[in-house]
Amino acid sequence: MSKYPRIVASPPGPKARELVKKDERLISPSYGRFYPLVVQSGRGCIVTDVDGNEYIDFNSGLVCLNVGHNHPKVISAIKSQCDRFLHYSNTDFYYKEVLDLAENLTKITPGNFEKKAYFGNSGAESVEAAVKIAKWHTRKQLFIGFISAFHGRTIGALSLTASKPAQRRYFFPLMPGVTHVPYAYCYRCPFKLTYPDCHYWCVDFIDEHVLQKFVPPEDVAAIVVEPIQGEGGYVVPPPDYHQKLKKLAEKYGILFIVDEVQSGMGRTGKWFAIEHWGVEPDILCTSKALASGLPLGATIANAKIMDWSPGAHASTFGGNPVSCVAALAVIDVIKEEHLLENAAKQGAYILKRLGELQAESEIVGDVRGKGLMIGMELVEDKESKKPATKKVNEIMMRSWKRGVNIITCGASTIRIAPPMIITRELVDAALDIVIDVTKEVEKEK
Repeated sequence: MSKYPRIVASPPGPKARELVKKDERLISPSYGRFYPLVVQSGRGCIVTDVDGNEYIDFNSGLVCLNVGHNHPKVISAIKSQCDRFLHYSNTDFYYKEVLDLAENLTKITPGNFEKKAYFGNSGAESVEAAVKIAKWHTRKQLFIGFISAFHGRTIGALSLTASKPAQRRYFFPLMPGVTHVPYAYCYRCPFKLTYPDCHYWCVDFIDEHVLQKFVPPEDVAAIVVEPIQGEGGYVVPPPDYHQKLKKLAEKYGILFIVDEVQSGMGRTGKWFAIEHWGVEPDILCTSKALASGLPLGATIANAKIMDWSPGAHASTFGGNPVSCVAALAVIDVIKEEHLLENAAKQGAYILKRLGELQAESEIVGDVRGKGLMIGMELVEDKESKKPATKKVNEIMMRSWKRGVNIITCGASTIRIAPPMIITRELVDAALDIVIDVTKEVEKEK
């Protein structure tokens, strides 16, 4: 039996409550917290709060910690770099660390062509860079984005984001020229069709009712898409979706940009989720788990496309050497510890257990995922598919209070994304709690 989780003070404990009150007084109210977890430390897959409670981390610090908390190899690389130098602005001078990371990323990203990398500080910045690269290279102004997508909150990235009204309210005008279309969300098809009888109407719709009606395809710089929608609900599209999207882009000479900020760096059992569909993007964005929680974003593009001139785009802290050596260590750890294989193995097991729960539960409407990027969608009942927004939050909160850090996404989906180093013992310990809590909540309806 696993010794984790271990709850010694009912969360939130007294120290946590005190710090939450201080936070309310000092910190921007724009942050939306899931629950009052105040972290003291992290090691591997375990998070300890300020009151001494030990939790199994089933969200990897918002999927930033694919190799777990404080991996020794990552910490060693950071400490070693700190002894040499912390910063000297890679946009104005040169670092070997940046070149080493760029060389590694251009090898592991999909696409059998020469590539170049741009480094910023976050996922939003990597998306901003992709947008500017596309505009520069094509000299075009229009973009196709997707409903329920999340690409960040800076103005350019926010213009592509279409996840929640709260993220966009009062910030208009945004970057002009973005048209949003429905994503392939088969469980809740926006067109009320059923896969496979739909014959991928969601892709044909873009062509026949957008590009051929009111968005001139010759003016479109890029299609920007998440291989698996993250905040939108951990939505996995049907098998040929991305291939058909890429073919549509090629038909009109439109660039294909994939946002792998959440799904990349091995999370789905491949280095990048788009590899599951055999598609080679023109531009790929990644961040979050890239540097194991240190600020770093990367935009990797076909070298022929990344053809902008000096001064067109830069970032003082982009490619910080400390973050770069952390990222190099992350890549080494994923290779050496066979974490792509473990993500696929543990993910398949989690899907199996949650699938069994779905078969016997009236409120578990859908279970989907790739590797360790798994969504369990809660509904009021399977016939209506009405999102169970209160129930999903209750399951999240009760799971946390019992020692499992899970969070939600979409209207009513539990997202399960533990570190890729997770063991079967910890998976079972966490799932036992989540499944038990789900059954409790269902009985109370």
